[in-house]
This record gives sequence, structure tokens and C-alpha cells, in this order.
Amino acid sequence: MVFEVSKRLEVLPPYLFAAIDKIKKEKIAQGADVIDLGIGDPDLPTPKPIIEAAKLALEKPEYHRYPSYEGMYAFRKAVADWYKKRFNVSLDPEKEVITLIGSKEGIAHFPLAFVDTGDYVLCPDPGYPVYKISTIFAEGIPYMLPLKESNGFLPDIFSVPESILQKTKILWINYPNNPTSATAPDDFYKKVIDFAHKYNIIIASDLAYSEIYTSKPPRSILEFEGAKDVAIEFHSLSKTYNMTGWRIGMAVGNQSLVSALGKIKTNVDSGQFQAIQEAGITALNLDDSIVQDLRDIYKKRREVITEALKSINLDVFESDATFYLWVKVPKGYTSAKFAEFLLDKLAIVVTPGSGFGESGEGYFRISLTVDTNRLKEAADRMKSLNL
Repeated sequence: MVFEVSKRLEVLPPYLFAAIDKIKKEKIAQGADVIDLGIGDPDLPTPKPIIEAAKLALEKPEYHRYPSYEGMYAFRKAVADWYKKRFNVSLDPEKEVITLIGSKEGIAHFPLAFVDTGDYVLCPDPGYPVYKISTIFAEGIPYMLPLKESNGFLPDIFSVPESILQKTKILWINYPNNPTSATAPDDFYKKVIDFAHKYNIIIASDLAYSEIYTSKPPRSILEFEGAKDVAIEFHSLSKTYNMTGWRIGMAVGNQSLVSALGKIKTNVDSGQFQAIQEAGITALNLDDSIVQDLRDIYKKRREVITEALKSINLDVFESDATFYLWVKVPKGYTSAKFAEFLLDKLAIVVTPGSGFGESGEGYFRISLTVDTNRLKEAADRMKSLNL
């Protein structure tokens, strides 16, 4: 039998990374030595202290039962302590912190708490696809904000028509940015906070890449005056501690926003396994030298591939944050066509910028989450191109 899917499912595009994974598998099946620079999934191991903490926690019988919906108080306290240490932001673990099953889960569920049919959500374009998809699931209308290189890949929030702003519930921001790797200056945060107060709009800040940088530490929006009145921030241990598969993250900020997200979660999941939260506590208490080692590795990788791209006259956006490179495609190619070309001719997977939104057309994204030797191999292959 064939069953008709819901209208919300019909309008969804194929999930970008699932589509890329399908193409990659087909190429490997053909015998190609594929180098995957597509998905941002760290190849480096989870630090050993985190693994050891999880092993010990697995032996605790009390953790084999349902966890709390909001997350263990001890984990939420560790999050609050980390925010205080890293950003000098004070958070109440009871009311202003909630545990997530990875930040993607929280991002996907958040619009359900505030968006009604016909409400608008301002989404960056290019941007993490879940901002738009979660809006559609909530029967809202995504209003895309183009991120242009001429503006440092910052959204022009003041270009949004007044009629749209009157119906807008959420503004998504993401700095350091995926996919462009751009960072945001202090005055940007001050402007969006004032903007949110003026129009009674929620700021949803995705800070997943805050710890991947080489010089100036990125800031949390919650560091700025007035932010906690209007903002919730999503963070994750995935990128900082190489814990993508563990699915552990957090949302922090405005008490009413955190509480509303918690109400959604009590109805759709049963909380994160407490042994993983124990591992998360260990992660958040690690010395920063462990994370600094990761930063140094990504810096070296960035240098290797950037040099290769420049040697074949490709234009790389200069940034020292995230583990991505945002690169202009050569003349005569679309984003998708150049990605296909690299896969077909060089067996290299990259992500076409158009997969992140219309404004990503003309770019492709490279992820630095492969071994340095493999990255050098990819660089050598690219140097063979006659563009």
C-alpha cells in the first residue's frame, strides 16, 4: 500500500547531509578512494577522561531508569559554571539551563513552543537547514535573511519589512557561523538585542562553534546587556569535545524561553541518559589545554588546504573560527556542479553552498574534520586541477 504523507513533509527538501552521504556511498561502491570533506563530524577521538567517566557512570543502577526531563541538576550546574568561567555569564541552573539530546534536538523543537500557523521566523541564508525545517514543522513561515560576503556574512535585519516584523516570533543567529565560518562583532549583538526589544522578537542564538577558533575567543550573546530579556542560546559538546555521537547539549538564557522548551520536551522525549550527562560534566570541567590541542590541529589543517586552494586561484573567505572553509566556486560552475565535478574527477566530497540556502549559491564548504594526511592528499588532488 502507498500512504499519503503530510503536507509539511511534502514541502521539505531532502536533508542536505543525508543526500551527500548517499552520493558518497555510491562512489565508494564503485571503488573510488573518496575523501569526505562534506559533513562537519570531527574525526578526532573523544578525550579519554570523558570516556572513563561514562564507563563509571554506566555501572550506576540508578542511571538505568528514566532521567529527569530537564536534565540532571549536576549537569545543569556544570553548564552554569562553565558559562560563568568562559563568558562571565551568570545562570540559574534550575531555571535558566536545560539539557538537550544534542543541540539539533533543541533547535528543532524550539519553534513548537512559540510559533503558530502563519507566524514568521527570520532564518539566515545560507544557514543550518534545521532553522528553516523546524519552522515549517511548526507551521510557521521562514523569512530568509541573505548573508552576503560584502556585509561580513551578517544579516541585514533592518531590511525586513515592517509588516513581516509585526508577525515575527524568532530570529535565528549563528556565530561563529556554519557554513560561512564568519564571526560577529560586538556591535552586531547590541543591534540585534535592541531590535528584539523593539519588535518583541525572540533571539535564538546557536553557539555550537564558540570553542573552535585560533585567536580571539567568540562571545556569547548573553554577555551583552538586555540579552537575557529576549534570548535563548543553544550549545553543544559535540564540536568542542568531539562528542557528536554522544548527543549531549544545552539551552540557556531567558527563564520563560527555557521553560517553554522544557514543556515541549516533556511531551516528546524522556530526557538524556544520565551516564552521558555524567560524561558531559567531566567534559565541561576539563582543562582548556585539551581543547587548545584541538584548535591547533584545526589551524594546521586550515593552513594546508587554504594554501592548496589559493594555488589554483580559488577565493577562500578568511576566518579563524569553526572547522570550515567557505570558498567561491570557479567561474562557469554552480555550487552543485562544482561539487559534482570534484566528486567525479577527484573523489572529493564537499558541500555545495546552495544546499544551505539560495544565498549560498556560488560557494562550497570544506570541512576540516579529516586526518591531516588525508587533507594533504585532497590538497594535492586539487592542485592537479586546471581551473
